[in-house]
Amino acid sequence: MKRLLMLCLTMLLAIGVLAACGGNSDTSSDSSTGGDDASTDKEATTGNEEPVTLEFFNFKVEIADQLRAMLDEFEAEHPHITVNLETVGGGADYGAALRAKFASGEKPDIFNNGGFNELNLWKEHLADLSNEPWVEHLLPIGAVPTTDEEGTLYGMPVNLEGYGFIYNKDLFEQAGITEPPGTLSELKEAAEKLEAAGITAFSAGYAEWWVIGQHLLNIPFAQQEDPEAFIKGLSEGTETFAGNPQFESFQEVVDLELNYGNKNPLTTDYNTQVTLFATGETAILQQGNWTENMIYEINPDINMAFLPIPLNDEEGSNRLPVGVPNNYVLHKNSEHLEEAKLLLNWMVSSETGQRYMTEEFAFIPAFDHIEPSGLGALGESILEYSVAEKTIPWTWFQWPDGANQDFAAAIQEYAAGQIDFETMLAYFQSSWDNLK
Repeated sequence: MKRLLMLCLTMLLAIGVLAACGGNSDTSSDSSTGGDDASTDKEATTGNEEPVTLEFFNFKVEIADQLRAMLDEFEAEHPHITVNLETVGGGADYGAALRAKFASGEKPDIFNNGGFNELNLWKEHLADLSNEPWVEHLLPIGAVPTTDEEGTLYGMPVNLEGYGFIYNKDLFEQAGITEPPGTLSELKEAAEKLEAAGITAFSAGYAEWWVIGQHLLNIPFAQQEDPEAFIKGLSEGTETFAGNPQFESFQEVVDLELNYGNKNPLTTDYNTQVTLFATGETAILQQGNWTENMIYEINPDINMAFLPIPLNDEEGSNRLPVGVPNNYVLHKNSEHLEEAKLLLNWMVSSETGQRYMTEEFAFIPAFDHIEPSGLGALGESILEYSVAEKTIPWTWFQWPDGANQDFAAAIQEYAAGQIDFETMLAYFQSSWDNLK
């Protein structure tokens, strides 16, 4: 089984092209101060070190509490180091908040970067991590999203993630759905059966730009025969959104969610979207395995798994988007760069850090020396799709900077009935051309 899981994880990273994963729309800030006693960590301290404070600017709001608890344990082992944790993500604009930090001179020591285009935007500020001890344990993928063209590594992958339609198996059974739908026609039929049984099919969170303008819209990009070539063609003018079969089919997916979804999708944020599903008010949630902890906290007994987001009935539509959601990077001019490197290495090499990654964060690790244990139903579902080689990449970090939010605004206008689908595609094209 271990060999199978490691093979699966290797394949996951090979196809992962990234992104950003979601979270709730809260922002939070927390800090903890270690004691004055000498550290019990054999590598870390002698008790004579000068006090150090690290600023950790975190994107992944869904693990904010667990991350704080892990950092408390790090501080206990390294009494001279205090880690201030600030979390911004989900509906809040992490990128804008990070730029504001740098502009004000409050440059965090540790922060997040998605790689690809985002790496190019921030590379001048980032420390070279190519020779860190954890690098040899990265699963073989050729280049992670934060590797530049010269082969320099600037980021440590946070984890592996996948997303799609999460479905409530018990509600499906209640509606008489005996097999999980794998095509668009089967998904429509399932939605009709759920409605007939008095069950709202979809939990649609169209208030969140990243849910629709990034994750949902990634599907027609990732379902191209050659996603990278298509993206390059958009920038060179040899490809267009209008007339592309995958983007033409995208209308049916959006309409299906809106027609069989919760009321007021345009005002439904992340917390509401996930809560509607976790409490059994809806049967299908368009989200990823990062929601697992939140769902289980609300409903520990929920019986759930993943469905694909199919565009059509063709072979190959039954695949989950899987990738590296984000990376930890370090400010190269940090006064405490060595301590920041120590923290990153501790997170993936210590027994405590590994336990938090697998058991508390419920992450699929991106390293060959961390056993993927303690996965919940959604993590296991991602592994099942990966073993079956039913995965597609994350492409949005190859899009022009800012395009995802423009795309979301156009989708919201379409959902509100303010524009038709052809106009929405024209807006996509205009945004791409202006930002490329």
